[in-house]
Amino acid sequence: MLSTPLPIVEIDPPVAPVAVVIWLHGLGADGHDFEPIVPELRLPGELPIRFVFPHAPEMPVTAFGGQRARAWFDFDPGGGFDMAGLGRSTRQVHDLIQDEIDSGTPAERILLAGFSQGGVLALHTALYYPKRLAGILALSTFLADEESLGTKKAEVNAQIPILMCHGKQDMVLPVALGESAFATLKNAGYEVVWREYPMGHEVCLEQIQEISRWLQRVLGLQS
Repeated sequence: MLSTPLPIVEIDPPVAPVAVVIWLHGLGADGHDFEPIVPELRLPGELPIRFVFPHAPEMPVTAFGGQRARAWFDFDPGGGFDMAGLGRSTRQVHDLIQDEIDSGTPAERILLAGFSQGGVLALHTALYYPKRLAGILALSTFLADEESLGTKKAEVNAQIPILMCHGKQDMVLPVALGESAFATLKNAGYEVVWREYPMGHEVCLEQIQEISRWLQRVLGLQS
């Protein structure tokens, strides 16, 4: 079955990009949610990066009493995980990656970023993606299927750089969920950096500055 193309918000640099960041928003938000962060990253002009912010499809969300909202998968605080929904969204992100490859950016210059639900999707997509990607930025999030890493992960991305950030006062996704994901990734041999901040389920200036430094290190042009 063909996946439905995701509508996107695009921010292109003034010159040809040398890398692409596909940034996935959280539950109930949309692709515009992290658009204002791009200028705050203060990336140098010699590192022109294209940012792609897709809109998740609208669906009934159990946690919202069945009301429709943009979501990458259904969320039921008292039920099981919606792996089928996560699989559908993963295929849609695969299509976004392929669009960027077809436009001239190699897979190893494409980085996946995500916040909350979007972070779950970014991790799940990149860890199992069959081509080498540039990195994973996982914000205030967790791993959907920790037990599968040992047998199903993509070896081509076994050394992928990962930055995980989480708020110590996060009441939506407690920091323990992020810490558990970090430990699982470290134990599986991934190159993962953990940062936590005195904040809730959000982002802060100090975190944005750390993200900028990490992006420059991971996506910096190689001699």
